Amino acid sequence: MSDLIPRVLATLAARALIEQLRGRHGELLFYQSHGCCAGSAPMCFAAHELKLNADDRRLGDVAGVPVYASAAQCDYLAGLEMTLDVAPGNSGSFGLEDGSGQHFVARFRLWSDDEVPRLAPITAAPA
Repeated sequence: MSDLIPRVLATLAARALIEQLRGRHGELLFYQSHGCCAGSAPMCFAAHELKLNADDRRLGDVAGVPVYASAAQCDYLAGLEMTLDVAPGNSGSFGLEDGSGQHFVARFRLWSDDEVPRLAPITAAPA
């Protein structure tokens, strides 16, 4: 199973911000939003702050932090590699990083035909 390709990656800058937030807030999770308020953006929460529901799916993990999205969003993201990165400025979102002068962004690329059979599975969120 170790030869599976992860669906979600993170840049060094994203990993550094994750570590800062973990130090301040403890256990974290990401939710790839797709609503009207934040557009389509990765949002970082303390794990206890966001209740996942039966429609949510786990895309993978970055730096030991699970990354979730709704089933509908996962259908869209299934064909894309997602890389978490950071950009300067505050996003005005509900994410923990807001106010830090940085915000998380997601960058995407299409999977190649050779990669598709080796992708890590998308799994159900914990109940």
